[in-house]
Amino acid sequence: MTFAAERLIDWGTAAKVGDRVAGSGIPLASVERARLFEDFAEVVPQADSLVQEFTALGPGGGRSRPWVMTRAQWLKANLHGFERLLEPFAEKILSNRSEGAMAKVRRNVLGAQLGGLLGYLSHRVLGQYDVFLPPDDDGLIYFVGPNVVGLERKFRFPQRDFRLWLSLHEVTHRLQFADSQWLRGYLTSLMDTYLNTVEVDPGWLAARFREALSDLRSGRSDYKGFGWVFLLMTPDQRDLVRKMQAVMSLVEGHGNYVMDQVSKGRISDARLFRRRLQERRNKSGLEKTFQKAIGFDVKVRQDDLGENFVAKVVKLAGMERFNRVWERPETLPTIEEIAQPEAWVARVAAA
Repeated sequence: MTFAAERLIDWGTAAKVGDRVAGSGIPLASVERARLFEDFAEVVPQADSLVQEFTALGPGGGRSRPWVMTRAQWLKANLHGFERLLEPFAEKILSNRSEGAMAKVRRNVLGAQLGGLLGYLSHRVLGQYDVFLPPDDDGLIYFVGPNVVGLERKFRFPQRDFRLWLSLHEVTHRLQFADSQWLRGYLTSLMDTYLNTVEVDPGWLAARFREALSDLRSGRSDYKGFGWVFLLMTPDQRDLVRKMQAVMSLVEGHGNYVMDQVSKGRISDARLFRRRLQERRNKSGLEKTFQKAIGFDVKVRQDDLGENFVAKVVKLAGMERFNRVWERPETLPTIEEIAQPEAWVARVAAA
């Protein structure tokens, strides 16, 4: 059986290009690999307990399980995730289309673009909780071994402390979604709805481009903080993106806040770890230009706003009332409330 996503993108090309861009990273001796597996097997359960105690988030009947990966394994796992995610979208746009002479070219181009992007990201990812994993794999946390060891060597980080510090952040994500069983479905629904509104018709795209230019000239545009692609979206699409970015800003900001707070008094170099990683993500030059092109700079700003939101709400209302964000979709902050935590406290936490 051929799935629609296979007709949309050449996943073989994506894998080949991704592998070339990713490379293998620094070589690890067998002893180093074994130490990585052993350390994460010990610090991830430790992080689980620490984060549960600090946040009062429940385990959801599961547990966090580390998978120490190569870059190639990370790339393969994320390509599979994209294939599952894009299947409904591919069915929609290809259902009434015949495969013409340009279909193969399109599949190869899209495959190369996706593979190149994920190959680049595979250099930077240290840990990842995959929200869109199948239920059987829930609780699995990825750690890209060569990237972790590479940073440890470069900055002479104490290995076990750094690995625990990374685990605190990723375990927090696992507990967020375990405690709020509705959150995964809510985020998936937003993504599916957004993809269902996307059009690839050249006439539609040309019309959106003309409207975007008109918005810019008239001063009606509200794309700042979202990236230039926001200009080409319909009002409904922009609303969906605002909701998705509010959720991701919350979960990433909460992960950073919890990681910092739990580290206090336990991980002496935590502030150094944080500073070095901030320097790493704020590089200048060609890489910075590329990051802007793919929207990475937008993500960084939203993560910072999310962390400020969490810190301010906990200070104003306490952790118990902050945890109302996880109750249902209506208690999530809007993108405007992420920037104005007092508004969310007045609407939700003060009730």
